[in-house]
Amino acid sequence: MSKYMLIMRSTAEALEASKDMDFEEIINAMGAYNESMINAGVMAGGDGLADPSEGVVVDFSTEDRIVTDGPYGEVHELFNGFWILSVSSQEEAVEWAKRAPLGPGSKLEIRRITDESDFEEFADNEFIQKEAGWREQLGTD
Repeated sequence: MSKYMLIMRSTAEALEASKDMDFEEIINAMGAYNESMINAGVMAGGDGLADPSEGVVVDFSTEDRIVTDGPYGEVHELFNGFWILSVSSQEEAVEWAKRAPLGPGSKLEIRRITDESDFEEFADNEFIQKEAGWREQLGTD
C-alpha cells in the first residue's frame, strides 16, 4: 500500500459558486464522501483548512525569515484542505478523487507520500533509521 495526499484547491469560480450553496449541504456531501472512504478502509487522515486570511507565510528567501500575514498568493495557489489515502496505486487514488463532491473551479492535486523505499541509498543515515520509529510513535505507519 502507498499513501497519497489529495490536495484541494479552488479557483475564484469555485469560491464564488460556493457562496450560493447551502453550507449544511456542503457539510453533508463532504461527510458522506469521508464516510465512504473510511468504510472502504482507504482514508488515513484529512482536514479542511481555515480561511487564508488567518494564515501566515514564512519566507526563506533571506537570512532573516520574513513572515507575511494572509491572505497571500493567488486564489488558484491556495490549499483549502486535504485527505490522506492509503491505497494500492495512484490510479486508485485518482478514482477516489473523482468521487469528491466538488464542482467547477475546484481541483484535487494527487501526490504520493514518500516512504523509506524512496531513500534506500541513505538507509544507514541516522535520521532515515529513526523515521520508522517516529512513524510508529505518531501512529502514522
